[in-house]
Amino acid sequence: MNLSKGWRYMEESTAYTIHRVLSNNAVQVSGEKTGAELILMGKGLGFGAKTGMSISPADTRIEKRFTLDDPQAQKHYQVLLEQVDSKVLDVSQDIIALISQEFGTEELNEQVFIALPSHIQFALHRLNSHMEIVNPFLYEIQALHSREFALAKKASELISNSFQIEVPETEVGFLAMHIQSAVCHISLGNIVKLTHLIQETVHLIESETGIKVPRDSIDYIRLITHLRFALERLLDGKISPNPFAIKLKKTLTSEYRLAQKIAIHIEERLGLSVPEDEVGYIVMHLYRLLQQYERLK
Repeated sequence: MNLSKGWRYMEESTAYTIHRVLSNNAVQVSGEKTGAELILMGKGLGFGAKTGMSISPADTRIEKRFTLDDPQAQKHYQVLLEQVDSKVLDVSQDIIALISQEFGTEELNEQVFIALPSHIQFALHRLNSHMEIVNPFLYEIQALHSREFALAKKASELISNSFQIEVPETEVGFLAMHIQSAVCHISLGNIVKLTHLIQETVHLIESETGIKVPRDSIDYIRLITHLRFALERLLDGKISPNPFAIKLKKTLTSEYRLAQKIAIHIEERLGLSVPEDEVGYIVMHLYRLLQQYERLK
């Protein structure tokens, strides 16, 4: 579901009339002149507000102005308002403010305004029901997105303080994925897809070579970091010339065969062609990794 197409910024020159107070940090309003329905978000914007009151467009507390043009998006947002606790909306807005402050930008992926509170609401339900939260991507998230993970820890503290509940590290990992989605303007589904592809590639390397790379080792961090940047180059359509690619194909034949298998796997998953230059870089990394584990035997 892509909600971002239904959201756009709105500029109003006349006062807003409050129709509904959503939380301490969000209100639903209409423009006095246009009558367009909007959502206004900002710290303390809904505190003490009441239906029928007016808000000036110049109010310095307003951080975001949104309208839902798509009827389907409107429906999903109304469902969100009915299902999500106002305290969850408040803590979500506080976390979004943290993200903007930490990364120095207000241009976030607007899906976060729906995706994050929905996720937090469900996570709280699982935690209150004493259900285990399993995160199969925890090692990869910590290694690949350390800045987002550190901020997610602060976000988990806000949730813990607001709801008097302990937030496990596995949930911190999921919050970090939402933060990455917000900052990088990548859908959460694509983040999961790429992270899973990195895991699959590591498993392919281990099964083909018979080695096991400890998940808490520097070797694992180097490996998945290389794979991450390789996938990003492929998705961006960038080619990094490798002057050693032809020579590596002739001299490191076993590593090259494995690199080819990895390239085929990536091509099948992403529907993209992996150029020889990129295969050469995979060969170089495989050689260094395998040399390291040969010395340990």
